[in-house]
Amino acid sequence: MQDVYAVIMAGGSGTRFWPLSRRAWPKQFLALADSQESLLQSTVRRISGLVPSERILVVTSERHSEATRKQLPELPPENVLAEPAARNTAPCVAWAAAHVSARSPQAVMMVLPADPHIGDEPAYRALLEHAASAARKPGIVTIGVSPTRPETGYGYIEAGAEIAPGVRQVQRFVEKPDADRAQEFLREGRFLWNSGMFFFRADVILGEYQRQLPDLHAFACGYRERIAPASQPAAQGSAASFVSERYAGLTSISIDHGIMEHAKDVRVVPGSFGWYDIGSWTTAWELAPKDAQGNALLADTSLVDAKNCYVRAKAGKLVALIGVEDLVVVDTEDALLIMPRERAQDVRSVIEDLTKRDVKKYL
Repeated sequence: MQDVYAVIMAGGSGTRFWPLSRRAWPKQFLALADSQESLLQSTVRRISGLVPSERILVVTSERHSEATRKQLPELPPENVLAEPAARNTAPCVAWAAAHVSARSPQAVMMVLPADPHIGDEPAYRALLEHAASAARKPGIVTIGVSPTRPETGYGYIEAGAEIAPGVRQVQRFVEKPDADRAQEFLREGRFLWNSGMFFFRADVILGEYQRQLPDLHAFACGYRERIAPASQPAAQGSAASFVSERYAGLTSISIDHGIMEHAKDVRVVPGSFGWYDIGSWTTAWELAPKDAQGNALLADTSLVDAKNCYVRAKAGKLVALIGVEDLVVVDTEDALLIMPRERAQDVRSVIEDLTKRDVKKYL
């Protein structure tokens, strides 16, 4: 795709995948689905035929920048933007927009999360191309996933009238609903899952920042001045210190709340492409190959009357289960997690307990 840049947001901590994910090795570096690739590597590979590596940017934390570069050696090292502080997604997109704008002010940006599972990659790439094409006009475009169940763990998009082939106007963004509202959304047929993928021209999104989040706009403009090709070498050299000094003080807000909910013109491209937000060990079980009893086994095992379990352990260790159902068992070198699959979201409580007790070696 001509004059299109990809921005991959890879700043998450992935605490819900403890003990496999840790502060030093978050979810995006893990191979959680039926693949040897990490989630981040899969995301980059899927778009490699659409966007050349020199136009793929990854925004991550300073702590994870070197690991990111090692996982993605095909990217220029300077295309990994290392955040000095965690400030949510609106600042990271503003920073990336400054990078893109300095190179090509009207280039289209497609902003993608680092960690979804995509089951139908040809359909996914076709939707990316369609959304990027729609974003060449002023306005913001997102991809909405056609729901297959009354999901309470995702945000939704209410789609309005079709304004171009395969493109509909966004009526509103809706927070994660309760079970009754999710069932209603599914029945009504005009609500889509919010995929967290956004498309816009660099100049368009910076205009929205100027209108809605002026401090982030000022930061982006200041950074762009320091990296612009016409800048003096001294100004270019000050870009890193500018980020280091200013970033931690920026407004911490998601791009959904900070920009999308009140943007002037937001459109949605609906589609079905086997999208999963890999958000817990339950999702990992759902995506993994299973035996005849519904067990997903990523370890040497001996099972007696065990059903619908997820088992993961390092090579060289046998895991034996007798007379149990619906368990998650994750064994690492220094920690063991055992829980009912339905309690997968409660892994966060373990992190909170370890943090409260300052047991840093397990975090």
